[in-house]
Formats: sequence, C-alpha cells, structure tokens
Amino acid sequence: MTAISASQVKELRERTGLGMMECKKALVESNGSIEEAIENLRKNSGMKAAKKAGRTSAEGVVTVKASDDATYAQILEVNSETDFVARDSNFLEFVDQVAGVAFEARQTDVAALMDGALEEKRQGLVQKIGENISVRRVAEAQGDVVGSYVHSNSKIAVLVALSGGNEDLAKDIAMHVAAVNPQFIAKEDVSEDVIQKEREIYTAQAEQSGKPAEIIAKMVEGRISKFLAEISLTEQAFVKDPDQKVGKLLSQANAKVVNMIRFEVGEGIEREEVDFAAEVAAQLKG
Repeated sequence: MTAISASQVKELRERTGLGMMECKKALVESNGSIEEAIENLRKNSGMKAAKKAGRTSAEGVVTVKASDDATYAQILEVNSETDFVARDSNFLEFVDQVAGVAFEARQTDVAALMDGALEEKRQGLVQKIGENISVRRVAEAQGDVVGSYVHSNSKIAVLVALSGGNEDLAKDIAMHVAAVNPQFIAKEDVSEDVIQKEREIYTAQAEQSGKPAEIIAKMVEGRISKFLAEISLTEQAFVKDPDQKVGKLLSQANAKVVNMIRFEVGEGIEREEVDFAAEVAAQLKG
C-alpha cells in the first residue's frame, strides 16, 4: 500500500475543505494521487469543485500595449518576489521598457525578447533591488478591433479581439472576462474530454439519489448545461447588465469574439513555503 504523507493530506484538505480522515481515506483509495482523490470525493460527496493548487502565489504586474487603430495589442506579465517591489518605480519602469520593446517588435517569445540589452537591464535591476525579477510571458491578439482592460491594481489584464463591433464593446467584454474569468469563448469550444469527465462525476452523484435511470439522465444533462454556461463567455450574464447574456450583446452588434487572453499575476506558480523560525534556528546552530 502506498504511504500517505501528512503534506498530501494537508494539500487535499486545503483544496477540498473536507476533514482530515476523509481526505486520508480518499488518498489511500487513490494510491496517493491527489487529482484522483479529488475526482472520487466529488463523485461520493457531491463536492462541486476543488481549489487549484498553487494559485496566484507570485507577485508582480501585468500590463498591455495597443496600436492606435485598436487592431493589435499585447499583454505582458513580469514577476517579482514581493508586492513591495512590484510597486517600485524602478521595477515599473523596467516593465514599461520590456512592454515597449516587445510591442514594437511584435515579439511574444520571451527567450528571444530577453536575449540582449533587456536581459542586462534585468540583471542590473536584480542587483540594485536585491530581489529576483523575471519576465514570465507575453501574448498578442489581433482582429477588426481589440479591446483591453487592466484592473486598477495591475494584477489582472485582459485582451479581447472581435470580428465586427467596436472598441467600446471590446473593452466592456474584456472587463467582463477580468471579473468572471470564463474558460472558453463558447460552449462549443469545450472539449468532449472535459464534458465527459464532468458527466461521470454528475452521474455518480445523481445515482446516490436512488431515482430511476431516465430521471438521473435528465438530471445529469441539466447539470452539464449549467456547467457549460458557467465556463463559456457567450453563455454568461453580462456583468454590466445581468439580464443580458454576452452572446446576445455580441449578436446585437453583429460582432464575434475571435480571441480572449486573460493574465492574472502569478496564476499557476507555486511559491515555496518557508519555515522562517526553523531557518533562523538552523542558522544559529551553524
């Protein structure tokens, strides 16, 4: 039998909010696989979802640059170790310089972008500030019109490219994407693998009700429809007018979203947890 560590139980508890014994049992049954344990817990307990591991754990800023004719734009993320440095004028000046060079060259390859003067600038800033700084990612969008939105704290930025429509509409939808974070543009874009996995989970949950198979099938399809609406931009209620779906708003303007890009500072990066007391004690012993 696979040995289950305390750290695995801790992570599963943090991601599910369930009790220690329930999490340990689930890990034993899944041979230590946290993702499989989460799926099984969702099937057996009706738990809707689990938190993502390592979500938004790095600091820094995101920013955008757009062409004057609003047909092309870039989005950039630069990371620092602390939020204090992310607000430092030297750091922000560096971010603006990187964004400017990337935009002028229409360069989205970070390795190519940082091969030369910008890398020397980054290294010099690291020496000056005393904190690691990294250019993480750059992406671009183009279309008939591209709208952008950067949240006031520069932690979330969005680009939305439209076929048809106008800049105000694109900006409004970019603001919606920043707030709601849809995973797909339309429900037709959701892969069958994603849908099938949710269907299996919903079926396992519904079967516990003891209802007839035909009723269970209707229940499951109803939940699938709701799931697709929740993660698809065009199916969502528009944040500025909840009585209207984003898809209807686009249709009225004879517009279509051809691309959307959303950057949130640090998403998907795990930051190592440091036990400072233990670290100081070790240094004293040394």
